[in-house]
Amino acid sequence: MNQRALLAATAATLMSLTLASAPVAAQEKEKCFGIAKAGQNDCANASGSHSCAGQSKVDMDKGEWKYVAKGTCEKMKGSLMAPKM
Repeated sequence: MNQRALLAATAATLMSLTLASAPVAAQEKEKCFGIAKAGQNDCANASGSHSCAGQSKVDMDKGEWKYVAKGTCEKMKGSLMAPKM
């Protein structure tokens, strides 16, 4: 096996291992609304005023969310449901 083929096979193996572990990690997390500090949200907010992580303007905005370990959101005084907009 030449060096290029070996390198390609190694890269493909590493990529497949990385992709296989992602769904397991996602299953252990849940969106928690109302706990993100300003600039620390994980993605778009519920109202649609922005669509990227890190754009929340105030602490604990009910429309902003973060991923947290499953079962911990309500202990942090957050909500699993997005607020009605």
